[in-house]
Amino acid sequence: MADENIFPMPEGAEAAQQENYTEAQLNQDTDYDPQPVFMDDGNDPADDVNIVLDDGTGTQEDEQRNWYVVHCYSGYENKVRHAIEQRIETMGMRDRIFDVIIPTEEEIEVKDGKRKTVEKRVFPGYILVEMVLDEDSWYVVRNTPGVTGFVGMGNDPTPLREEEVKAIMDRMDDASGPTVRADFKIGQKVRIVGGPFNDFIGTVNSIDSDKLKVRVMVDFFGRETPVELGFLEVEKV
Repeated sequence: MADENIFPMPEGAEAAQQENYTEAQLNQDTDYDPQPVFMDDGNDPADDVNIVLDDGTGTQEDEQRNWYVVHCYSGYENKVRHAIEQRIETMGMRDRIFDVIIPTEEEIEVKDGKRKTVEKRVFPGYILVEMVLDEDSWYVVRNTPGVTGFVGMGNDPTPLREEEVKAIMDRMDDASGPTVRADFKIGQKVRIVGGPFNDFIGTVNSIDSDKLKVRVMVDFFGRETPVELGFLEVEKV
């Protein structure tokens, strides 16, 4: 079947349409004025702007990274820390568990007339773990032999506050020097082992740990006489 125009054009309309189209086309060709093209000379300040796409992962991790207190068997802190560090390596958790520390401080211990520097645990039976807490990291730490649990409410570990962490770290890094612990008590009988009162027996009257001094009351010709001595100049009877 021959194609038919469904809506036939009126007589003479086709010629008028063709004439109008030709005139419009000529006008368009005459008015055509292309936009100028500029070559980039490389001096556009916008070219110096670096666009960085932030996926947000770094900030989120920093916000979730906290210190947690882990309870373990007292006296086994070093073994438990070593075990946790081994599990971090073998289970590929370095990106979730960052550090394991045992808070300690140096202490000078005076005992039996001898002075010895020892490392004292600040919180016996506890270690600190810096980590991003999730099911995997919790499982690695909690199921380490020797660990009895996290400090917190139920199964929800409670992270330490920033001021608490700072106080612990400052105590570990205290530049004022080690504390001194003497094996003496007020009212205790001691023997003097140096100086003019050597081998005298006296009673501890006061203890000055800052100066490493002890005051001893000595019976001297029937009278109690106070004698100030160094920690290393006396010993328990």
